[in-house]
Amino acid sequence: MPERLIEVKDLKVQFATEDGIVRAVDGVSFELARGEVLGIVGESGSGKSVTAMTLLGLTKEKNTRFEGEVLYKGRNVLAMNEDELQEVRGNEMSMIFQDPMTSLNPVYTVGAQICEAIQIHEKTDKRAARLRAIELLKQVGIPNAESRVDNFPHEFSGGMRQRAMIAMALACNPDVLIADEPTTALDVTIQAQIIELVDRLKDEFNSAVILITHDLGVVADVADEIVVMYAGRVVERAPTRKLFYDPQMPYTWGLLGSIPRLDRPRQERLHSIKGTPPSLIRSPTGCKFRPRCPHAFDKCMEEPRLENRVEEPGHLDRCWLSVDEKRRLREATIAGEEEAA
Repeated sequence: MPERLIEVKDLKVQFATEDGIVRAVDGVSFELARGEVLGIVGESGSGKSVTAMTLLGLTKEKNTRFEGEVLYKGRNVLAMNEDELQEVRGNEMSMIFQDPMTSLNPVYTVGAQICEAIQIHEKTDKRAARLRAIELLKQVGIPNAESRVDNFPHEFSGGMRQRAMIAMALACNPDVLIADEPTTALDVTIQAQIIELVDRLKDEFNSAVILITHDLGVVADVADEIVVMYAGRVVERAPTRKLFYDPQMPYTWGLLGSIPRLDRPRQERLHSIKGTPPSLIRSPTGCKFRPRCPHAFDKCMEEPRLENRVEEPGHLDRCWLSVDEKRRLREATIAGEEEAA
C-alpha cells in the first residue's frame, strides 16, 4: 500500500477582516498517498488556493484562525513553528504558483533563483547547484539549458516560465508537489504539455501531486481522485472516472457542462452556471449552492452533509436530491441540450 503523505481533517481557515469573518475553508477533508494525483476543482473564490497554501503554512498570519488538522507524514503542519516550516517548504513539499511572471523575481536570472532553492536545502556549493539547475531545466524541456540558465524571466515565453517554475519546485525532489492553476494564461497546446510534464515528473520523482484548477478538463486524464469545492466546502469527492460518468452534485454538472465537447455541434453554446459564488462572510443558509441551483427545493434550506449516497464506495456528495432523481434530471438536461441543438 502506498505511503500516505497528507491527511487533511475537517480543516477550517478563517480570516478576520473589517467587514467580518471570511470563512475561506470550511471543513475540508482529504488524503493523499505517494504516487497519487488529487485534483481540486472549483470556481474562483471556492477555497482551493487557500487550502493549498495552508498545507505549506503560508496562511499563518495574526488575523487567521485555524481548526482541524493538516498532517504531513503524521506531523501537524498547523502546529509547526517557522523554522520547522522552512525545512518542509521547498524541500519536502513544493508549490508551482499560478502566475510565473509575478512568482519569479525579474531582477535575478532563472538559474540563480533555482540555485538559491537548492543551496538553501542541500547546503551545496554554487557550481554543483548550477549544474543541478541546468539538469532540471533540461528535464522540464527547456532547450539549450546551458545558456538559457542565465536568462532573466522576461526572456522566457509564458510556457517556458511555467516550466522554470516547475524546475524550481522539483529542485529538492519533494515528496508532495502542489500545482496551483499551472496552465493559467497558456494556450491549449502548452496546457497539454505542462500537464503531461507534471504527470511524467510525478512518476520520475515518485511524488504525490495536488493539481488545482477551475477546469475539469485539465485533470480528466491525470487525476486519480477529484475534490469539487464550492464556497469553501467540498461538495463532491470521487474517483475521477466515477465523477465524470456519474456526477451527483448539480454544481459538478455545471462545471462539466462548461467544457467544450467534440461530439457536440460547434455552434452550440456552452452551459453556464447562473449567478455568482456566494459571499464567504455572509453565506446562504442551508445548501450553499441553493441560490444558483435550478433543482433546489424546500429541503435545501437545511445544510446537507457530505455523504456516500450512491452504491460506489468513496463517492461522496452534498445534495438532498435522491440518486434516482439526480440521474433523471441530469439525463433530462442532456436530452434538452441535444434537442435545442
